[in-house]
Amino acid sequence: MGGLCWEAGGTMARMLVRGDDLLLRLAWWEKPAARHGNVRVPLAGVSRVIVEPDWWRALRGAAGRGVWVPGVLCLGVRGHHGGRDFVAVRPGRPVVCVLLWPTEDYALLAVSVPAADADALAALLRRRAPRVDLSTRARPALPVPEETAPLRELPRNG
Repeated sequence: MGGLCWEAGGTMARMLVRGDDLLLRLAWWEKPAARHGNVRVPLAGVSRVIVEPDWWRALRGAAGRGVWVPGVLCLGVRGHHGGRDFVAVRPGRPVVCVLLWPTEDYALLAVSVPAADADALAALLRRRAPRVDLSTRARPALPVPEETAPLRELPRNG
């Protein structure tokens, strides 16, 4: 099956739907910069798709391997206590944010796309992902570490 393709610019990362998979294909120069290859996830792993108009809002956690030049290019893996994100974002373009179910390797895939294409790409992914949550288009906040830490027994008086 040929699959659907949505190009996010010819010289930067792009998202493709191939059969039952979402492929984040990096441009040739992005692979060594990110120290990472293409990212493939099953469409069944997509939990929510949103468009973030401001590129910097798509960035969460601390920069890991990759290239981090704020205001120019943010490309690679970012880590946080909720997992890892893979981002390929540039300023001046909206970012399609694909949130993934906890069974996947990444918590979020974020890719800058031309403004004219952002809503159409997000709509395509929402239609094709079989387990997508359509209850809201907002991105959920990361839990704070205190909320995810195991509860400790309180000391008893006396």
